Amino acid sequence: MPRKSSSQLPLQFEAKRSYAREDFVPGAANEAALAFVDAWPNWPARACALWGPTGSGKTHLAEIWRAATGAQAIAAPDLTVAVVAELEAGGAFLLDDADRADGGAAFFHLLNFVNQSGGWLLMTGAEPPQRWPAHVPDLHSRLTAVPGVALQAPDEALLARVLLKLFADRQLKLPEVLIDYLIPRMRRSFADAERVVVLIDNLALQQKRNISVEIGAQALRLLDAERAAPSADNGEGLV
Repeated sequence: MPRKSSSQLPLQFEAKRSYAREDFVPGAANEAALAFVDAWPNWPARACALWGPTGSGKTHLAEIWRAATGAQAIAAPDLTVAVVAELEAGGAFLLDDADRADGGAAFFHLLNFVNQSGGWLLMTGAEPPQRWPAHVPDLHSRLTAVPGVALQAPDEALLARVLLKLFADRQLKLPEVLIDYLIPRMRRSFADAERVVVLIDNLALQQKRNISVEIGAQALRLLDAERAAPSADNGEGLV
């Protein structure tokens, strides 16, 4: 049954993101972090961290760990002393974007609670924990002692594999030259890879044309326009 087209390009359409283990594409930039996540519970400490640039796959790896452990996710902006007081002793917890949390008493109490109760905590951030905000005594030293692994932005080979998988997941046929065209012209980011595939699919649907390098070029221009818009929110996607 042919897909319905629209008179307007659905620019705001977002594909449903999958953080399943089978949808994670490993490569040189993230293999150490994947091995670290897989090594749980044989971690060097109760509280550990993953860090790296936007689009490097931190959130995806954190969600893989959460699925394996049944960890409770805590939103960084919602971290308060009252929230910590309600946590289950000995439980597993995920604090994604931990570098966006208020580096105050709540964060300090969370680290103490996890260590003292025999729980587990995985945190993610753009930079190493020692560079995260710390506004109370001893929090900085606690964060400096947190072990973990850094992720790098995906290299061209890994980004190409991710693009091919995203196109295959949508059962889209594309010219062989398209990947070689896209790679040097886009940011090395899983989030951008996901978004450009969505845009290419939508453009081909709206124009009732096969996917081509020309459509790929249009998608890249739209991606640049989205990024320049004040309200743009590209997220991490497969990060």
